[in-house]
Amino acid sequence: MNAPRPNMSPDLPQIRQLDDTVINRIAAGEVVERPASAVKELVENALDAGATRIEVTVSHGGKTLIRVTDDGCGIPGPDLPLALSRHATSKIDGSDLLDIRSFGFRGEALPSLGAVGRLTITSRTPGAEAHAISCTGGALGPVKPAALTSGTVVELRELFYATPARLKFLRSDRAETQAITEVVKRLAMAEPFVGFTLRDETSGEPRVTFRADAQSGDLFDALAGRLATVLGRDFAENAVRLDAEREGVHLTGYAALPTYSRGSSVAQFLFVNGRPVQDKVLIGALRGAYADYLSRDRYPAAVLFLDVDPQRVDVNVHPAKSEVRFREPGVARGLIVTGIRHALADAGHRASTTVANEVLGTFTAEQSAVPRVYQMDRPAQERAQSYSWPAPVIGQMGFAEAPAGRVDEAPQSADEAATHHPLGAARGQVHENYIIAQTEDGMVIVDQHAAHERLVYEKLKRQMAENGVAAQALLIPEIVELSPDDAATLLAHGETFARMGLALEPFGPGTIAVRETPAILGEINAEAMLRDVLDELDDIGESQLVQERIEAILSRVACHGSIRSGRRMRAEEMNALLREMEATPHSGQCNHGRPTYVELKLHDIERLFGRR
Repeated sequence: MNAPRPNMSPDLPQIRQLDDTVINRIAAGEVVERPASAVKELVENALDAGATRIEVTVSHGGKTLIRVTDDGCGIPGPDLPLALSRHATSKIDGSDLLDIRSFGFRGEALPSLGAVGRLTITSRTPGAEAHAISCTGGALGPVKPAALTSGTVVELRELFYATPARLKFLRSDRAETQAITEVVKRLAMAEPFVGFTLRDETSGEPRVTFRADAQSGDLFDALAGRLATVLGRDFAENAVRLDAEREGVHLTGYAALPTYSRGSSVAQFLFVNGRPVQDKVLIGALRGAYADYLSRDRYPAAVLFLDVDPQRVDVNVHPAKSEVRFREPGVARGLIVTGIRHALADAGHRASTTVANEVLGTFTAEQSAVPRVYQMDRPAQERAQSYSWPAPVIGQMGFAEAPAGRVDEAPQSADEAATHHPLGAARGQVHENYIIAQTEDGMVIVDQHAAHERLVYEKLKRQMAENGVAAQALLIPEIVELSPDDAATLLAHGETFARMGLALEPFGPGTIAVRETPAILGEINAEAMLRDVLDELDDIGESQLVQERIEAILSRVACHGSIRSGRRMRAEEMNALLREMEATPHSGQCNHGRPTYVELKLHDIERLFGRR
């Protein structure tokens, strides 16, 4: 602790004013962490300039070249030196930092890039001549005439050449290129009416690695088309539309069905006023919206856009502008949770189409080691014998004595009109667990236990919502000692906990008395639960722990109260289960997020047998 500090003089320290070059390099360390950060700043500038087409060209992961070309309004020649000055911007006038309606506003990106690389800006405004300016390692060059049709071209070469130590912290060219691609894709999702092109010149020949043409139509159609380009058709086909508003906050976007879940959070994209952000409140809200439909090792896929009055959100939190701070975080969180849950409920029993695709992918033709012999290649006598079919032996063909299971065929007259329903009419049961139903254009395979478990669970939840959570009074209240701040935090949410059957009362400074607990939870450790609740409140500003534990109990009760695997069902029972599934929201997945049924279209089945 008392070791001498090598960078400090033993004499009285002297305060010095750093020169602009050093200041810009320090700022660059915050604004430009890697080539992807530079691409983000330059593309955002192009969007602020009103561009409708943006082209990004990189080489060696952006380490040797980053070029961004746009057709925006351009920069007047006399203003080019000012554009490379710190804290010079056309986005705001500085009178109100809480009324920010553009991507950029700090005026740090261009001077920071010019301080650590070789930067050239060529621009032309309508009705004027084109001009160019260069900045190398912070040294500004003169403004020169240039040739350009319109818009702006920003070229950055040898990023971090002026700060070579930063190059050691960069990853491989492939990893940096992937990070740039992710940045461009996020911004492309935010601006569906703008065309984006990403090229890679590492091999010498420009190669297009990503392209998203400008969309047309209304906002939702344009966004759906852009998401299909960026995230793939599977996401677009298996996502529900979001359009909800609450207390002046508007939520739009698309959220995928629970059965279209991922193994990580790579398919979660959040935007606030069109700006890509990483916010723990919003991420926690997205997780909470799917908490009842996914297991903890699965992650939802969603693209969410929150539009809010700029006065109610602070984007000036970090130089990279990737973090925001809401004045009322509870409103934003509640809107996401309710908006997604209502949209998923409106989807009814729908399950993702990728489930059927995965099933079809497991069917592979068995490869025989014996060479294929065609009919006309056989001897005449063998061909004649091949036409006489022996009578099948009962049990040999696997029907009457199939060791793996049994098929119980439902009567064909059991309601032929049921085939017109989404889940069709039951035709049989195999292995005493799977219902086979015929639809108008295919077939459906239903896991009877998983499906009925979800139906019972939804019924229990409805009963709890209608009648409330029954509370059990403790004979001796449990006294929990906390810090005064923690106790005040819990008591501030006392009304919410009371609706869940948890009654809290103050019992002196920093002390809480737990007088009632949810009856369905049985005997619990109140102190441990309250501390877990505090951790969740500190992390995301709202706790769903008590509700999640209650719903976990309901899920367990539903599991034990549902149709068991191995039970034989009559045709009318199977059809009743199918009709109830169609009428119950979220019945497309079980309580753990797995699909309750698989639908195979007739043309897919015919393709399996080579009929198409």
